[in-house]
Amino acid sequence: MDRELLLEIGMEEIPASWLPGLTTQLGTVLEAKLKELRLSTEDPIETFSTPRRLTVRSAHISERQTDLEELVTGPPVSAAFGPDGALTPAGAGFVKKQNATEDQIERVKTPKGEYIGVRKHQRGKAAVDVLPEVLNNVLRGMSFPKSMRWDAMLGDGKGELPFGRPIRWILYLYGGRVVPSTTGRSPLAAGPRVQEISTGASTYGHRFLTTSGRPGRAVKVKHFDDYRKRLAEHFVMIDRNERPDRIAREPDAEARRRGGRIARSLVGQGMLDEVPDLVEYPVVASGSFADEFLRLPEEVLTTTMIHHQHFFPVTNDQGKLLPVFLAVLNMEPDQPDVVSRNMERVLTARLRDAQFFYQSDRQQPLAAHQKRLDTVLFHKKIGTYLQKSDRVAERAAQIAANVLKAPQAEAFAREAGQLCKADQATDMVRELTELQGTMGGIYAREHGRPEEVWKATYFHYLPVGVEATAPPTKDQLGKAAITWASVSLADKLDTVISMFGAGERPTGSRDPYGLRRAAQGIVRILVDLPELTGLDLRLTLGDLVTEKPEDAFWSFMIDRVRFVLEQRGYDPRNVRAVTHGDAAQVSPLVAKRKLETLPEFTESGDFKQLAGLFKRVRNIAKNLDASAPDLGGKLTEPAEVALAKEVDRVAPVVEAAVASGAGYRQAFAEAAKAGPAVAKFFDDVMVMTDDAKLRDARLRLLRRLEGLILQLADVSEIVPEEK
Repeated sequence: MDRELLLEIGMEEIPASWLPGLTTQLGTVLEAKLKELRLSTEDPIETFSTPRRLTVRSAHISERQTDLEELVTGPPVSAAFGPDGALTPAGAGFVKKQNATEDQIERVKTPKGEYIGVRKHQRGKAAVDVLPEVLNNVLRGMSFPKSMRWDAMLGDGKGELPFGRPIRWILYLYGGRVVPSTTGRSPLAAGPRVQEISTGASTYGHRFLTTSGRPGRAVKVKHFDDYRKRLAEHFVMIDRNERPDRIAREPDAEARRRGGRIARSLVGQGMLDEVPDLVEYPVVASGSFADEFLRLPEEVLTTTMIHHQHFFPVTNDQGKLLPVFLAVLNMEPDQPDVVSRNMERVLTARLRDAQFFYQSDRQQPLAAHQKRLDTVLFHKKIGTYLQKSDRVAERAAQIAANVLKAPQAEAFAREAGQLCKADQATDMVRELTELQGTMGGIYAREHGRPEEVWKATYFHYLPVGVEATAPPTKDQLGKAAITWASVSLADKLDTVISMFGAGERPTGSRDPYGLRRAAQGIVRILVDLPELTGLDLRLTLGDLVTEKPEDAFWSFMIDRVRFVLEQRGYDPRNVRAVTHGDAAQVSPLVAKRKLETLPEFTESGDFKQLAGLFKRVRNIAKNLDASAPDLGGKLTEPAEVALAKEVDRVAPVVEAAVASGAGYRQAFAEAAKAGPAVAKFFDDVMVMTDDAKLRDARLRLLRRLEGLILQLADVSEIVPEEK
């Protein structure tokens, strides 16, 4: 008979950004540990969470482990038996160790030879005897962005138990009964106020709200339905899907009551995802601020409300901000007016500071702030932000004039490059660092700089996302699009190249200088250049780089190109195929265009045939010395003559596609038709013949075929994996 398993790990508050991943991870880890210990579960494992708890439930867990039958191998047959067929000491020792008899010995054939073995049958234990080990393994198996040491020990002999946050209680029920297990404390920490944690049948309600009794008291439960019901009675919504629904519904109603609507376009999905993981029982409150603060830039108001206070701005029907905000609380206040007044005081203090910084910064033009960048260090091995802005200005002007072929944007790009980091020296950005770049653009606009300059400054940190829809859009950029692309590329290239030169490289999950994000921004601009700027230029990575960086830089950049394309949904094998060779010669835009058509052909029989043989083509073509003179050999075999004709037929189509940057669909289609001719060639022709002239002619044919196909893709990367 199967029974329900319910596990709740109660902790101190978990950071909201961790909660989605940890919720999923708990279910995955439990499922893996149950499988590892041979406890079967029929239904999908369900997970739930709040900032104070992680919960997992399986409706049906078997009462016993499945039986285990394993074959234990011993010494080789040659060592286990003597010439007379009797067991040697080695063989007898193995049999004795396994508590077996000579009759139970089996002969096992392996790639290394024949061995003796004993087949052992182990009856499964009762689930209640195994589940304590499951809990220990789950606690050990959880991983966190940062783990804490909190003087906890498990009885598994593995020492301390680091965890994301200190554990306060563990509810662990199987079939409605407590599974006994204890998390101990280290001897130095143990005391009257630091006690070991034993599993139980009790959970805890909301810290401050209750329908009866003391808030936050222990609540005894019998099974999951009871658990869910009792927590709801004690103001805890354990389902992560219910809290966002409530938050989406109630603020809209409160905003309408206040005469507006939530500014969802300003709030963004990130905050809507984060706020439900900050509360166990969301309750909406509202407040207001003085009209005078509406004279501040919208970006300052929304950053202060959203990023610093987790408040929701409210707009009218025309999209203009109202002096109203909404907040999601973790409790129902007895005196809502008092709570609203206190939130208003906090927000007003922040807005008063922002107002002062804004007025102070505007007393001098942005160029005056730029001169103070020599006091702001970019990196100790690279220099100050003033030096960086000089480099960015020169590189941006060079990109605009020589790379993007837009000399009319050169002067704008140079000025925007000089100004783009100037706001680092302003009071506003020192207080609200999220507004770097943005405030520079605002101050440049207010001091009368052209649209090309202020918008390029405003948006130069973008793009951040790799999606085609990630901001900025062409409409947002307006006539500053080319200037922006020049400055954004220059800034990101300067960061990546100079950091690599200083020995700062991303390793694993560590990337403190955001080099991956910067490199992905470069790739995103190149991939979507026509849509962002109207320029249909098939730029390569090498077109942008005037220095001679080390190989590690190019390896890093091609990895980022592949990452961006894979994030767009393209098959990794296809991505590798169209980004082969010298990284400096790879054009992200060309790679994207090839990937848009390549999937149409990868499943065709002719293309698969060509892809399967192309690796052979490349391996054999290596035997031709590129600098060797043509020996003048003539192709005579029908198969090689046919292949030569196929190459002659396909070459103009491929070369036209490469030259125009279009027509890749036809080029791939024509290349695929060469598959049968290549197969016939290898079936009928011996390339490495003794006749030197004939061998040279055949190698030159394969080298020509190789070069032709590589202009499209290294199709050997697309060979389907064996199933």
